[in-house]
Amino acid sequence: MATPRLAELPPSQSGWVEIDTQRQRLRWWQGKEVNYECAISTGVAGVGQQEGSGQTPLGWHYVRASIGKDLPDNAVFRGRRWTGEVFSPELATNYPERDWILTRIMWLCGLERGVNRGADVDSQRRYIYLHGTPEDQPMGVAASHGCIRLRNHDLHYLFAHAQPGTPVWLH
Repeated sequence: MATPRLAELPPSQSGWVEIDTQRQRLRWWQGKEVNYECAISTGVAGVGQQEGSGQTPLGWHYVRASIGKDLPDNAVFRGRRWTGEVFSPELATNYPERDWILTRIMWLCGLERGVNRGADVDSQRRYIYLHGTPEDQPMGVAASHGCIRLRNHDLHYLFAHAQPGTPVWLH
């Protein structure tokens, strides 16, 4: 898929996020320049829009909300709320079934009606996030339940630069 024309972006935005699901890479663009790039992990079930699929949705989105600004690294989230826990190997042993959502959440909302917005393809209602993950989880390979996982240092960078309203293109 070709890179979108910059004219397609809202004019008020100076930066945008590109998520390449095939290469498992995230890029932060400022104008025509890539200012940051990192490895990520998208859905192990592949790409797709359907609710309940465990797949990572495609198309244009925006950052709807940024959650966890002043929380510690590895803060554990459930339902977008901090549980009061901080991830540790002991916690992982006690709760092996959890899909760990750590450090920060950047909640995505789809912009394309019928593709990633509305009905049973709505990325926001599917709770699709960019979020932190335990250090022992792989990056550069699909391994998530549909969200986009990042290392803490990459998530901190993105959280500081991609404010709510920032366009995100998943392809």
